[in-house]
Amino acid sequence: MKISKHLKINLVIVLSLFISSNSLTQVFNIGHTSTVFYDNIRNRNIPTEIYYPADSNGNDLPLSSGNFPILVFGHGFLISWDTYENFWSALVPEGYILCFPTTEMGFSPNHQFFADDLKFISSQMQIESQTSSSIFYNAVLPKTGILGHSMGGGASFLAAENNPNVNTLINFAAAETNPSAISAARNITIPTVLFSGDDDCVTPPISHQNIMFDSLNAYCKTQINIINGGHCYFANDNVLCSFGESSCNPNLNITRDNQQDITNDFLKVWLDFSLKSNQNSFNIFNDSLQVSNRITYSQLCNGTGISNHNVNEIKIFPNPVIDILNINIPSDYINGELTIQNIFGQQLYNKLVPATNTKIELSNYKSGSYFISYKKGAFVKKNKIIKVFR
Repeated sequence: MKISKHLKINLVIVLSLFISSNSLTQVFNIGHTSTVFYDNIRNRNIPTEIYYPADSNGNDLPLSSGNFPILVFGHGFLISWDTYENFWSALVPEGYILCFPTTEMGFSPNHQFFADDLKFISSQMQIESQTSSSIFYNAVLPKTGILGHSMGGGASFLAAENNPNVNTLINFAAAETNPSAISAARNITIPTVLFSGDDDCVTPPISHQNIMFDSLNAYCKTQINIINGGHCYFANDNVLCSFGESSCNPNLNITRDNQQDITNDFLKVWLDFSLKSNQNSFNIFNDSLQVSNRITYSQLCNGTGISNHNVNEIKIFPNPVIDILNINIPSDYINGELTIQNIFGQQLYNKLVPATNTKIELSNYKSGSYFISYKKGAFVKKNKIIKVFR
C-alpha cells in the first residue's frame, strides 16, 4: 500500500505529539512507610500510614526525584485506612503523597481529636521536608489538601477551619460531627469540593453535605452529586460500612468501580489545579461538570476571591424538576442575569431577575440535563438541573 506524502506528514506530527505528551507525564510507582508522629502540645502519638511516589513499589524506599503535594486523609467511622487503597492507587502515581492517620478507630471516636491529628500532619509533613534524617527530606511541595470520607469528611472541616497551612478541602459523603462540621464550614475560605451520592442513606446529602455546602464561606466551592451514588462506594469494600448501608439501601443502581471512576475523573483535575497550579485543569474541571451525564452539581465561585456568606442563601429547586423551577435570591443579589442552556450549549432562557422569588416554567422543556447559571458582577453560581416528566 502506498502512503501519500500528506498522510506521512500527518502521521509524523501525531506521533511526535504523542511521544512529547507522554514524555512530559511521569507515572510513579508506590512507596510506603509507617511512622508515628508525636504532637508534644497534646502529648499524643499519631500513627500514620504514608504512600508516596517512588521509583519502584515497596516499603521504606527513597522517594522519586521531585517535590510532591501532601494529601492528608481522614477515615470513616470504624473504617480501616487500608479500605482507601483506591485513593492512593489512583493518586500516588500522579505525584501526590497520601497520609492516613490511624487514630480514633474505636466505637466512641473523638472527632475533634481526629481533626487535630489531620491538622497536625498537614503541618508536620512540611517540617519533614526540612529534616535531613527524614525520608521526605526536600521532597515535599508546600501545597496541602485535607480529605476525608464519612466521619473523616466531617473531621476534615474541623481540620481545615482557620487553618493557614491547607490549600484545598475535599471530602466524600461527609458526615456531621461533634463539634459541628457545619458550623466549622463558616470559617473555611479555601477552595472546596464536596462529593455526594444521591442515593446515600447513611449521610443523606439533604441533611449533611448540602448544608455543609451552603455553610461554607469558601470563595470557590463545588458540590458534585453522583447520580445513584452510595455512601460506602467511595472506598473499597468494608464489612461494617456495607452492612450499615445495606440496612437502608441494599440495592444501589451503580457499581463501586463506576462510582470511583466518576470520583477520580473530577478529583484528579481538581488536584492538578489546586495543588499543582495548572490553571487549564480548572477549565477542564468546569467543562466536565457541564458535560457529564453522571452527576449533578452546584458551584459558587466568586471571581474577586472575596467570599460573602449571603450568596449561600441562593436556592435553585426542586432538582430534578417536573414543571416549575424556583429561584430564591437574597435582595443584595437581585437584578442578576439568569441563563439556562441545554447540553449542546444552546441558550434557552436569558433574563434579568428583579425579585427575590422567581418561578420558571419548564413544562415545555424535554427531559434531560440543563445548565443554569446566575451572574451578578463577579459573582457566578452554576447548577446542573434535571428535567423529568410526571
